[in-house]
Amino acid sequence: MKQRRQKRTKKVVPWWMGLLAFSGALFLGAASKGLTPAWAKQYNVKWSDQIEKKQSDLRYGQGEFNTFDLYLPNDQTKDTYGLVVYLHGGGFTTGDKAMDESILAWLCSKGYVAAGINYTLRNEKNPEASVLSQSNEIREAMPFVIDAARDAGYPIDRMAIAGGSAGHTLAMLYAYRDGKSAPVPVVLTFGSVGPSSFYQEDWGIMGLDQSDEACALLFGVMSGTSISPDEIADRSYLNKVKPISAFMWIKDNPVPCVAAYGTHDRVQPYKASLRLKAALEENGVDHAYFEMKHSGHGLQNDNRQYRKWMETIEEYLERYMH
Repeated sequence: MKQRRQKRTKKVVPWWMGLLAFSGALFLGAASKGLTPAWAKQYNVKWSDQIEKKQSDLRYGQGEFNTFDLYLPNDQTKDTYGLVVYLHGGGFTTGDKAMDESILAWLCSKGYVAAGINYTLRNEKNPEASVLSQSNEIREAMPFVIDAARDAGYPIDRMAIAGGSAGHTLAMLYAYRDGKSAPVPVVLTFGSVGPSSFYQEDWGIMGLDQSDEACALLFGVMSGTSISPDEIADRSYLNKVKPISAFMWIKDNPVPCVAAYGTHDRVQPYKASLRLKAALEENGVDHAYFEMKHSGHGLQNDNRQYRKWMETIEEYLERYMH
């Protein structure tokens, strides 16, 4: 048995390489798409003060990265507004809210108040940051975002939260784990390729199914807690990763969902996304789940499905935010 374990662990990707694999995935995906098809240009709006007003680097805490940008539609005739928060990707270690200016501007052009939020990234300067601490920062930011919109003359009565990759994970955590305590009702979450579950057997793309030691290291880093190989072996680790596993919270707050995943993803394990799909179905959640059968993390090879996914996001925004 000991010899078998040693042989299996040789295939394992080190935990720090696992984190790096998340880093920049959004950039790599975007680069792999090549030319933007004509239909996609409608979802990438260049910010203009003729369409909206922008307030940059508003603060929600004392940390260096505790800032957010607010996009406010020029139409100020409504009694209330819907808020759409879009969280940036970057593998929990890189990225910035400025990356998503075009999609935030698009959301604002549709009449929503939109917000991009920064969070403390895990790096040499912030080695204690984790998915858990980042999700807690997003939760702490939300009252500040809603108060800032109100102070600017845009009362918020409902919200959606979304993101890509790491941002998608954080968005789902807020919707399903923290949504009940939100300042306004969370009525929708959408996004793509964000990990929603952490089961050892699902993470074969990084070799974690081959080594309890490597799995304990990576899951411990991501959950912000200490996990031992013995806890991996007896599966008690699942209690420790629950705070960062969005699918485990769906039954507590079944928010409607639109999500997309690539079946050939080598960054976020596709097998893990099937647990999200199952939980949405088992709990009767109104959802649209898209499988990009020819794509990886960038969803780059399924143009027709990608278009349908974006159109469905628009449909769900109309259904739940108006």
